Amino acid sequence: MTEKGKIAQTGNYVVEIKEGKTYYWCQCGESSNQPFCDGSHSKTNLNNIAFTAEKTGKVYLCGCKQTSNQPFCDGSHMNL
Repeated sequence: MTEKGKIAQTGNYVVEIKEGKTYYWCQCGESSNQPFCDGSHSKTNLNNIAFTAEKTGKVYLCGCKQTSNQPFCDGSHMNL
């Protein structure tokens, strides 16, 4: 089983992203800059997840850190 991060919130984060920009999603759940990484994962066995926006617009990033589609919400929070 893959280690999962701490639940930051039981829902997703709706964020605006810009095409071509790289973002770093917090996988560990410890960041004070949710849903993005602030380096807090250095205290865990998890790393941040980098992704580059394919287009400008809104995306739904996982807040519960239990998704199987990192960094995007897959509805896992509905089963918590």
